[in-house]
Amino acid sequence: MKTKLGKYIAILSMLGLLASCAQTGALEAENAYIRKAAESARTPADHYSLAQQYQNTSRELQVKAEEQRKLLQHYEEKSYLYGRQAQDNKSHTSALLSKYERAVEDTVKQAAYHQNMAAELTKGNYAVPAEGPARQESKAKMGTDPSHL
Repeated sequence: MKTKLGKYIAILSMLGLLASCAQTGALEAENAYIRKAAESARTPADHYSLAQQYQNTSRELQVKAEEQRKLLQHYEEKSYLYGRQAQDNKSHTSALLSKYERAVEDTVKQAAYHQNMAAELTKGNYAVPAEGPARQESKAKMGTDPSHL
């Protein structure tokens, strides 16, 4: 009976680890899309949109980091349930937690950067409509040089 229970627990823990690894692939694909959009951002609306995407990604990563934190706590408290694989589970979960925490920091920095870029472009080169940044259309700054008219 003990060996069957141990096998089931081992299988469940391995499935959990595999599911954790699969989650990172989707985020990396999303980050690649955001990076391409960041390279082509020119207007305040583009930068506001990117800042919002980075903020959303940051929230998703925070949720995933919290899940890993709870899982790590479980592995530390109940390591006797996992036998020899307890240490592997803990180290893998700890590595994922670190990866998610670093990603949260990076996305928060990127969101702040794009927020600042949008504000600078709005202040210096573009007019901000009353609807706010979500419906903002870029408007070129008119120069004071009469030769442009």
